[in-house]
Amino acid sequence: MMTHRERLEDTSAAAVAKMNAFHADVVREVRDAIARDPLVVVGMAQNPHVRNVRRALDDAGIEYTYLEYGSYLSAWGKRLAIKLWSGWPTFPQVFVRGALLGGEDLTRAALADGTLRARLAPQGAQPA
Repeated sequence: MMTHRERLEDTSAAAVAKMNAFHADVVREVRDAIARDPLVVVGMAQNPHVRNVRRALDDAGIEYTYLEYGSYLSAWGKRLAIKLWSGWPTFPQVFVRGALLGGEDLTRAALADGTLRARLAPQGAQPA
């Protein structure tokens, strides 16, 4: 069951329009990828948590789409737009079948307990 976190209720129409336009191309790119691909990792260069998740997925033989937005010294605005859109405060952001799984700790846990493979399995199929 998904619950939504509380958001500021009184926001002007002009502010909402500006928020929606903030790096809208980047948010659209991420949204399109998670709608199209079963497993998407959104990250940034030089981040050890992103590197750890990618290595864990590679070691498990699980294919994924990787989208990278800058490093610690660049593209902070693009990453901020993604964080504001997803509600997840850090990178990596791992999406499985369109749903946000979380970051490194939750991805590693889902790999360890088999839920990641189960989520990736086609509907009705049993994971190997």
